[in-house]
Amino acid sequence: MKFTPAKPPLTGETLETLTARLVERGEPTFRARQILDWLYKKRARSWDEMTNLPKSLRAWLAETFELLPAALILGKKSLDVTDKLLLELGDRSLIETVIIRAPQEGVGLENSRKTICISTQVGCAMGCKFCASGLMGLKRDLDAGEIVAQLLQVCYREDAHDPRAHAGLATFDNIVVMGMGEPLANYEALILALTIVNAEWGLGVGARRITLSTSGLVPKILRLADEPLGFRLAISLHGATNEVREQIMPVNKAFPLEKLLPAIQTFSEKHGRMITLEFILIEDINDSFDQAEKLRDIAIDLHAHVNLIPYNTVEGLPWKRPSNNRLERFADVLRAARISVTLRREKGHDIDAACGQLRLKTEKDRELALA
Repeated sequence: MKFTPAKPPLTGETLETLTARLVERGEPTFRARQILDWLYKKRARSWDEMTNLPKSLRAWLAETFELLPAALILGKKSLDVTDKLLLELGDRSLIETVIIRAPQEGVGLENSRKTICISTQVGCAMGCKFCASGLMGLKRDLDAGEIVAQLLQVCYREDAHDPRAHAGLATFDNIVVMGMGEPLANYEALILALTIVNAEWGLGVGARRITLSTSGLVPKILRLADEPLGFRLAISLHGATNEVREQIMPVNKAFPLEKLLPAIQTFSEKHGRMITLEFILIEDINDSFDQAEKLRDIAIDLHAHVNLIPYNTVEGLPWKRPSNNRLERFADVLRAARISVTLRREKGHDIDAACGQLRLKTEKDRELALA
């Protein structure tokens, strides 16, 4: 399931591939760095802005490449200053990118630490029962250029009030690949995109500031463990036993905990990094104290950090979030064992911030308009 654009996106090129294209055209090799500097450091939004390039080269670039393959069509800001961006791709597919802000003392909220949540697919095939991303199934994978373009759109949005932009730096602090889609199901495009994001000629984001989240594709976790770049890993666990996990995550039938947990251990040992266990708490599904105790045991064995996430209500799905008291008591089971645990507070509920919600609503509105 791939979309082949009329012109490949510049955001999908590496320094090496762009240099090869330019040399083939008879251009000097230094032009590749100039072009990428305009794209990632100076944030040029048109070919004409690249003023130190010959006009003939700019014309060739415009004929050969799409400058940015993702257009911002809607931006929504919540009361907690979480931003959700709805982006349209060349085939009119919609994806979501979220800016999550963490308040810091003495710093305005707009300039606080920012984590960007990016998507890797249009929709999702994993079929997790609680997630809006999969309600309309998988439409297609994103290519590397479309993944990278999400981060440039964030920079465009943030550059005006973030002083880092003047130094040509990315105007965010961390990236989490936790948006629409299963990242490891789009492995090659994902690794190419993150290579571009990490490179000094790209956005220059350190691997330690990039976290990949997976629902548990064991062969790809083992493959990721052999990658030279040491990205961080988060596992969407959401059930501490096979019985509970299979109720809400079909992937567990192919990769039950007996296969998943050793793969996580292998990754952790090879990279020497603490992994994160993501656990969305859903009322009467996985919020029991038995689940808390079994999650505690898993976290101890893996020396893992645990992110507890209250369920974010999705229209059309029956699930509910537990009470605040229930959430705290669940977390206390982990805290008592001295496990590193975060009980995440609600973010962006007023702007449908759960993955896929805004896209799903917009797709439905489009269908109604055409009916």
